[in-house]
Amino acid sequence: MSGGLTPPVARWAQRIAALAQTGLTYARDPFDIERYHALQQLAAEMQASLTEQSVAEIARWYAMEGGYATPKVGVRAIVIDESGRFLLVQERSDGLWCPPGGWADVGAPPSAMAVREVHEESGYEVVVERVLAVLDRDVQGHPPIGWHVYTIYFLCRVVGGAPHTVAETSAVGWFGLDALPPLSLERVTTAQLVRLGALAHDAHAPVWFD
Repeated sequence: MSGGLTPPVARWAQRIAALAQTGLTYARDPFDIERYHALQQLAAEMQASLTEQSVAEIARWYAMEGGYATPKVGVRAIVIDESGRFLLVQERSDGLWCPPGGWADVGAPPSAMAVREVHEESGYEVVVERVLAVLDRDVQGHPPIGWHVYTIYFLCRVVGGAPHTVAETSAVGWFGLDALPPLSLERVTTAQLVRLGALAHDAHAPVWFD
């Protein structure tokens, strides 16, 4: 574990929002629908108290979701060169750094998403070698957001390409653990990179999971 658990209020808000979403999917009674909308609003208010997002913004996110509520899935590519440096990209949105990655898309295998994210965000072409970790964002103690997220970390190897930036990234670089730039803690922590690096160098290491 790289930090404390997500604050209890954030976990409660996630759970309430999930129950409301699932309830709205199956409810037919107008009074039940009204109650589930009220729960959704309560969850948005709880979540907003912990983040910089407004209640209205979070409520809009919740309203866009439908169906039985399940955790979201993200992917991150761990790319390490021969000197032990990690490939990181700088997020244009906040100026912070993280391994290439993002949400998994419907219709694409998670490994293919990792390959695509690396190429889109950094310019490098990679192949996936193996899964290093499957982690629960809340258990890992990242700053709270409105969603419950599982992230799959893939070990990847560069086979071509050249560094470039896109709309989402403003810089691409290679960094050792002793010289890391300011990290996007919403996406990755130093402790995670340390452990992922150790796993990457041990071909027989089991997958790290929560």
